[in-house]
Parts: sequence; structure tokens; C-alpha cells
Amino acid sequence: MLRQNLGFALNLIALGLFVPGILLPMFSLDMELLANLGNSALTASLVDKQLSILGTVDELWQDQRFLVGFLILFFSVIIPVLKTFLVAIARFCRTPGTQQKLSALVSNIGKWSMADVFVVAIFLAVLSTDHSSTSSQQEINMGLFKVSFELSSQTLSNVGPGFWYFTGYCIVALAGTLIFQHGVRSQSR
Repeated sequence: MLRQNLGFALNLIALGLFVPGILLPMFSLDMELLANLGNSALTASLVDKQLSILGTVDELWQDQRFLVGFLILFFSVIIPVLKTFLVAIARFCRTPGTQQKLSALVSNIGKWSMADVFVVAIFLAVLSTDHSSTSSQQEINMGLFKVSFELSSQTLSNVGPGFWYFTGYCIVALAGTLIFQHGVRSQSR
């Protein structure tokens, strides 16, 4: 019973990490275009975004990328909430057989929760663009005049607080669910 209580408590803590993890920005992305013409420089911001998981889903939905938006919503929001809900039902269920069935269901759903980690990996892949830049020297001939200029772009990305909360959620939820399941198994023996 101690393991079940500890596992359930860890799942509640994970839920506390989950909420800011999906609401706060996972990362920020800033992309600038720089044009140097002689001694003059022009800078324009192309992208300046801070995206959370739910913000990303909303943006994908507005861009009519429904499948990708749904998959992120399903694996990053619906599955974790369902898992926590089932652990709570199993914790307060007094029938050992029902507890074992719910624990097995959570275990099967838990295999899908690796998609949480996949979402974090996608965000990390985006972050790998940090400080990437391109540059090209261009020249325009206009009869007697030659104009040389340089075009460059710079991409900066940073991890946001949502990333840390969501990563914490993934780790604590996994530990809590495993401890809870061991508690259910040991009680049935």
C-alpha cells in the first residue's frame, strides 16, 4: 500500500508539472535577416515566437494542419491526463482485480507515453538551429555601376520554462507510475 500511495503522490506532483509544461513556452525562436550595403546595414525580424505545446497545437489547427496538431494534442495532453485519471481510479478502487486491470491498462497506455519524450525531442531538434546562420555575397550590375551587398540570416533559439516543466513531468510521471504498478503487483501476491 505504501508503494501505491507513493506512486499516486508522484503522479499528482507530475500533474502539477504537466500543467505549466503545456502552457508555458517550450522554446523561443528568433530569426533575423541582415543586409549590408556598403557602410549601411538593414536588419529585419523574420520570426519572433515563443511556443508552448498548446500554443503549437492552436497554431497548427489555425494553419489547418489538423493531423499534426491532433497528434501532438493526443500524445502530449490527452494520453497523460488519461493515465493520471486511471491511476487515481486504481488508487481508490478497493477491488484488487479491478486495480490490477487498471494498472495493466495504464501500463499499456504508458507505452504510448514515449510520445511525450518524442515531442520533447522534436523541440530539441528545433533548438539545434541555435545560432545557425547563413551568409552570401551578392553583386548587381547596372550598366556602369556595380553594387555589392551581403545578405545573411541568423537563427537563435532558447529553451523556455515549459520545456523544463514538461521534462520534469515525463520523468516524475514515469517513476510514479512504475512505483504504483509495483505496489499493485506486490499487494496481489
